[in-house]
Amino acid sequence: MTVIIKPVQNKSDLKKFVQFPFGLYRKNPCWVPLLKKEIFSTLNQNINPAFESCNAEYWLAYQDGKIAGRIAGIINRRHNEYTGKKQARFGWVDFIDDPDVSGVLFKVVEQWAKDNGAESLHGPLGFNDLDQSGMLVEGFEELSTMATIYNYSYYPQHLEKHGYQKEVDWVEYKIRTPKEIPPQIDDYASRIARQQEVHIVETHSKKDILQYAREIFELFQETYKVLYGFVPLSEKQVDDVVQKYFSFIHHEYVTLVADKNNKLVAFGITMPSLSKALQKAGGRLLPFGWWHLMRAMKHCDVVDFYLIGVKPELQGKGIPALILNKIGHTFLEKGIKYAESNPELEVNTKVQAQWKFFERRQHKRRRCYVKALNSNN
Repeated sequence: MTVIIKPVQNKSDLKKFVQFPFGLYRKNPCWVPLLKKEIFSTLNQNINPAFESCNAEYWLAYQDGKIAGRIAGIINRRHNEYTGKKQARFGWVDFIDDPDVSGVLFKVVEQWAKDNGAESLHGPLGFNDLDQSGMLVEGFEELSTMATIYNYSYYPQHLEKHGYQKEVDWVEYKIRTPKEIPPQIDDYASRIARQQEVHIVETHSKKDILQYAREIFELFQETYKVLYGFVPLSEKQVDDVVQKYFSFIHHEYVTLVADKNNKLVAFGITMPSLSKALQKAGGRLLPFGWWHLMRAMKHCDVVDFYLIGVKPELQGKGIPALILNKIGHTFLEKGIKYAESNPELEVNTKVQAQWKFFERRQHKRRRCYVKALNSNN
């Protein structure tokens, strides 16, 4: 059957682009939809400050008059300057189980990438590190999270058929909250605080956390700059992230560590899981989506880890134990049963070592694929 590719050219097309996976995954119990309004904002060049340093195009694939797939192409100029590479990204990719459909989608984004000077194409990636990244290759039967992509098991097979290879993998863990925090762990955390002359910052409201928002992202950039896919965020992007995501943050699930001068040196950000609430919301805040989200924030037994960062000169000195000890006590107090680690680079043994004291299960794996582009592709 003939597959026709059409670029997204207007608001109506963009609505179709955003809507497509809602139909594709309608009966899948593991897919977690984001709010459509937020997806529109991310993809809209008049709203998302990432477009200061990015070019992007979107396409829809039609088969027999029906939408059968979608894909985005992105060139992040700041990332290419930072890495010295000429790369393009693909993202927001979804398609029915038909190699002709996926083949046409990747053919058009590859040609676009080459026309814009790219020597390779990799993904799925977003505009920056805080967008959803990585194609699921293990754990298709596991509930997804707000921070991650979910896709059907045939997706990786299609990519490999079209010449894509593994670039990097991320792993994810489901971590059981211990029934108690052993006294020796408390003692160890106290000793680390004394030795490194640091302390847990006392917070009592979201306002207290917002006072540290700028420092958190300065430290985030300092900590994550050595990791795969890092893209420095502009001032406007930081402001945008704070406005979008810090509205969901509850101060009790955030741990901040400061030095003797009250300068932030480490942070750990967790949130009550919104996965089931987002499924019930179906991509909309109205009429009842907001209620499901607010209820999940107040009544939950699963949390998601989002970010943890330690100032480079303090890495390897036990600071994560201090953060996890504080978070662990909060989880016990709140009746949290499990935590989702969210993606961690498989080669990042430092961050994975954090979970060695916990009962855990590595239950998901996701992958960034790459393909070299040349005149024969």
